[in-house]
Amino acid sequence: MLAVLITLTPGRRNEFIHCQKAKVRIAVLPIMDVKTCWNSTLELLERTYRLREFTRESLKNPKYSDYWPLFTTQDEWTIVKYVMEVLRPFRYWTLWMSKRHTVTLHHVITVYNDMFGHMDGVMRAFAKKKTQWKEDLFFAVKCERQKLSKYYTEVTPTTGMLLITAHILDPFRKLRSFRKWDKGMDINPEDETSYTTQYQEAFLKYVENE
Repeated sequence: MLAVLITLTPGRRNEFIHCQKAKVRIAVLPIMDVKTCWNSTLELLERTYRLREFTRESLKNPKYSDYWPLFTTQDEWTIVKYVMEVLRPFRYWTLWMSKRHTVTLHHVITVYNDMFGHMDGVMRAFAKKKTQWKEDLFFAVKCERQKLSKYYTEVTPTTGMLLITAHILDPFRKLRSFRKWDKGMDINPEDETSYTTQYQEAFLKYVENE
């Protein structure tokens, strides 16, 4: 609502730009929309957070007094900061993968590991919180993790073998990720039921057959 108020007319847009000029090198307006859906929520929130003090200053004008109750409170800004922290790894990996000009297949498992680890960390931090917005954020991240798990479980055996092979062939990774999985589950990497052993054997069998 406040973003609409600020950008509704050319005069209001100029007022908002003017109140920034003495404090920042490049004055900007709130983001109302983006060209694509990728990372749009994060970009909108980051711009809004960046402009929060200018928004407050602009709304001090008595002619906007009816809108003062709509200004975001400090507690609400805290929620915005947490939401941005949750979303940033998604943007990082989206941009990182999309900007590569070489093969990225060997990075797929690492990306999934990082995303699952990030969401698990957020859920652990909020698991026992009783504040409503923290419970809501926990539920949102839980749903987010379930959606990512759905994508991950849809990997076919053939595709999965390609991912594992590419991961093991990467000299910077090899079996390290799988040993980390075993360690996290308190499994001996040398045990025949471990990820390390099973994937290593599957890899050797796959290579020998090829």
